[in-house]
Amino acid sequence: MGEDFIQTVLFQLFVIIVLVEVARMICNKAKIPTVIGEILVGIIIANTLLYEFINLGSDREVFEVLKELGVVFLLFTVGLETPFSSIRKVGKTAMFVAVFGVILPFIVGYAFMILTLGPEKQLEALFVGAAMVATSVGITARVIKDMNLMQAVESRVIIGAAVIDDVLGMIVLAVVVGIASGGSLDIIQVAAVSIQAVLFVLAIIFIGSLLLPKVVKQRDEKKAKEVCTADRKRKGIGPLPLALIVCFALSSMSAFLDLAAIIGAFLAGMAFGEFKDKWPCEEKIEPIAEFLTPFFFVFVGIEVSLAAFGEFDVLIIAAIITVLAIITKFVGCGLGAKSLGGKSAAIIGVGMIPRGEVGLIVASIGLGMKDPVTGLGIIEPGLYNAIVFMSLFTTLLAPPLLTYTFRRKLGKKCELVPPDAE
Repeated sequence: MGEDFIQTVLFQLFVIIVLVEVARMICNKAKIPTVIGEILVGIIIANTLLYEFINLGSDREVFEVLKELGVVFLLFTVGLETPFSSIRKVGKTAMFVAVFGVILPFIVGYAFMILTLGPEKQLEALFVGAAMVATSVGITARVIKDMNLMQAVESRVIIGAAVIDDVLGMIVLAVVVGIASGGSLDIIQVAAVSIQAVLFVLAIIFIGSLLLPKVVKQRDEKKAKEVCTADRKRKGIGPLPLALIVCFALSSMSAFLDLAAIIGAFLAGMAFGEFKDKWPCEEKIEPIAEFLTPFFFVFVGIEVSLAAFGEFDVLIIAAIITVLAIITKFVGCGLGAKSLGGKSAAIIGVGMIPRGEVGLIVASIGLGMKDPVTGLGIIEPGLYNAIVFMSLFTTLLAPPLLTYTFRRKLGKKCELVPPDAE
């Protein structure tokens, strides 16, 4: 690692960070999610002279690491917002919404790809199904908050269902990655991987929501009995190092079990989210995530080849996958909420449409994994482009549709503000 390498990396960092900040400002003015701008920065870099100008063709190892760290911290911070205890608080309607909103998109996505590509492309079909399962509630939650409707019954159902959806989505992804690592769709292997994934998730939920709270409570009671002095020094590890230890420990454990590392990061965030009041780490970990996360989305864009969209087949698949993704979430989640009435079911169905970063994560994992049998990438570049298009389109579509459906029911004008504007 010579001086020239360091200079190249520093220049790459300078260019990418400047472009990301410019894109964020433009997105905030245009009232669209900044994640769109970050991905567009990657697409521009990859499909112009910038790619060679900043020498990403030969020196991108550092950014591959930054990309992986970015998605780990992204999922950890998402987990912090969805502690295990929140799952127990959601109602029956939220559960039905989440379950129907996972089953229908997965089955339809998988079936469509099998019919389109043939039965030999089962692994590819599984990843498409998993990408369609995902729900990014971040955009929806911001829109609801900006309309001052967080206490509406539909809002509470959407947020509650999204928590369950996240957990179910991580289990589906864990199973798909485990199956892809084996290279086949053998029933026994599917069962073994499914059991392993579910047991891993349940074990972390048990430790995080039942075991750890008891340990912390006993520790607090013991401390309360001790005599405190003014000059008593603080003992133990700080919240930020503890959060990093938990995050990296569960991420590496998840990867060791042939599950995606982000699953461990997400569960670590959920476990740590139970103790945010006692071990506040959000303020300190947020700047780290804010620095690293854009690298993931930039490199999602870098993997997109605009030339591939010149192929008619890619455009058709992208359009069909996008339409199916919208319809299956709307119908599935709306069906789960039918007890609330037609207009409320429509609001909830729309609120669960955006795939956002979760769909992009699934696509990125599929693109990076190799089929153990053929040695080829599981997801081909054309299909990757189609999934990226679906994730971006549903993310852009959801906010105006949600505003319209709320306005239709409540009869009031709802002003939409930028999802990521401060």
